[in-house]
Amino acid sequence: MLKPSQYKHIIWDWNGTLLNDAWLFVEIMNSVLENRNMATISLEKYRKIFGFPVKDYYKKLGFDLEKESFQKCGLEFIKAYEKRRYEADLYPMVNSILSKLVSINIHHSILSAQHQTLLDDLTKYYNIRKYFTEINGLNDYYAHSKIDKGIEWMKKTGLNAKEVLLIGDTDHDFEVAKALEVDCLLISHGHHCHSRLIQTGAPVIHDIVDIFQIFSIDFHSVAI
Repeated sequence: MLKPSQYKHIIWDWNGTLLNDAWLFVEIMNSVLENRNMATISLEKYRKIFGFPVKDYYKKLGFDLEKESFQKCGLEFIKAYEKRRYEADLYPMVNSILSKLVSINIHHSILSAQHQTLLDDLTKYYNIRKYFTEINGLNDYYAHSKIDKGIEWMKKTGLNAKEVLLIGDTDHDFEVAKALEVDCLLISHGHHCHSRLIQTGAPVIHDIVDIFQIFSIDFHSVAI
């Protein structure tokens, strides 16, 4: 059970949690698949099969990684994503949610499987860098896991795990929260479907604006 009055820090996932980009991941992957005459996927199927490590997701899509390396096909996706990275938008009310939580002394950081350089660039582009005490991404493009990065950061900051909430949109975020020994809240508007997320046993909300209710913030008092 969540303990909103207890939290002093929120660790946010980025892709699919704050940034509405699952559709963009599908469009780019479909172009990679089409280049190989492979079957494309829908957003619905993507949300059912995407996961970490990302290499396993490629196998589910039908890539033969013995004939073509994961690094090669993965790099094709990454280069295409870099070209289109500004096409996605933040979910509605993200700025208002972050700002209001800061005003009640709840601080924020990001823990993402995205490459650090991209993450730094995008948080500046969307003008939300100011809300975060730390932006933590990975140092490679192949998104194996962000658990080690999270553990390292928690040790460095000395945060009390009981005062930390991790918010994400995949079952991997739940795995990360367990490893960090912090509470977890999952949102089913991103890269994993609701039916997958509820299997974790973590609380699941459908939309990020539901956070207003969780923290007893009056939605109507917040500037949109």
